[in-house]
Amino acid sequence: MKSKVYFKTFGCRTNLFDTQVMIENLKDFEVTQNESEAEIIIINSCSVTNGADSGVKNYLNKMSKTGKKLYFTGCGVKTKGKEFAPLLNGIFDHTHKENINSLLQESKPFFFTSENEDTHIDKTLVSEFVGKSRAFIKIQEGCDFACSYCIIPFTRGKARSLPQDSILKQISLLAQKGVQEVVLTGTNMGSYGKDTQTSVPKLIKTISKIQGIKRIRIGSLEPSQIDDEFLELLGEEFLEKHLHIALQHSHNSMLEIMNRINRFESDLALLEKIALKGFAIGSDYIVGHPGESEEIWREAHENLKLLPLTHIHPFIYSPRDGTPSSTLKPRINGAIAKKRLHQIKALVIQKNIDFRKNQTQPLEVLIESFENGVAMGLDQFYNKMKILTPTHPLKQWLKITKYETLQECNQTLLKETR
Repeated sequence: MKSKVYFKTFGCRTNLFDTQVMIENLKDFEVTQNESEAEIIIINSCSVTNGADSGVKNYLNKMSKTGKKLYFTGCGVKTKGKEFAPLLNGIFDHTHKENINSLLQESKPFFFTSENEDTHIDKTLVSEFVGKSRAFIKIQEGCDFACSYCIIPFTRGKARSLPQDSILKQISLLAQKGVQEVVLTGTNMGSYGKDTQTSVPKLIKTISKIQGIKRIRIGSLEPSQIDDEFLELLGEEFLEKHLHIALQHSHNSMLEIMNRINRFESDLALLEKIALKGFAIGSDYIVGHPGESEEIWREAHENLKLLPLTHIHPFIYSPRDGTPSSTLKPRINGAIAKKRLHQIKALVIQKNIDFRKNQTQPLEVLIESFENGVAMGLDQFYNKMKILTPTHPLKQWLKITKYETLQECNQTLLKETR
């Protein structure tokens, strides 16, 4: 009987894809979705903040008391691998994840890293995302930016693109298995093509020709990565009507402290141009970073009101050991940072409600789940659609013309299918 393996994945969409790569290469073991019945647990770690490290450590401490075999991979190998080693049966970095089948058969504890981790590209094609109508597709690795708060360039290495042929084969394979929507992702996916003389727009146009793919979603982009070639793409029907653009802040002083390339004035002009094309727009936003005085915050909040945002992923700054920001003083009081976080959420939630209420075009929804008479999916604007229906429309596309806009964040209600 094969030993059962459970994957605990922390962090981003790239890590989710990396877990699928490991599952694809696991030939002599059985994957289980039930943590309690597993004999082996693979921890695919995130190390983006000290808080992320703490979450991984808490889980590791808990699992170390169960007697299960524990293996550790992901971004935390470089930052926390040595510290966590006594609790683990094995540690391996990104370059070794395709060898997971043989690694789990090692008789002694190991710590495998590679000198070429910064340039490694996976060759594995993932054959399926079980039960999914859409799939995350990694198109690149690494990041060449040097934001002062971020450790990811150290853990993931320099930006490098996966070969286009490999990406297209991957998507074609999943389309044959019923995947209809793909989400392009990567450590810094907008840098795709820098090293291979191509670009994200060119890749997207090629993907759109693959039979079975009806919608293409795009992961996070930097403002500087959205050029005229990309803007020309925004009229295409196969592209989602939502972009996530990583602004991180709305005050130039903070952007400078964070060693960001973007500035508020150019961000505003860019977002207004995209909004005029009917797009919903999301962003990341850091509050409480050192340097964010009360005066700066007030100005930043006023600037934020001007931005045509419909979605926001705000988070309180958490020091990441080994980054320039972690040495800056004074720190912002936690209660103050939390208040600012709530202000941002309230502001953008209302912007989202206004955006949804002003929509006149039909909503196109791919149903992803169905339970107890409630079907759920995302429309083309990346808003959740809740459909009360006795039927089972899983993996179907629905065009919705009559619906109710809920006050709940990012949710729209249809009382019966139409």
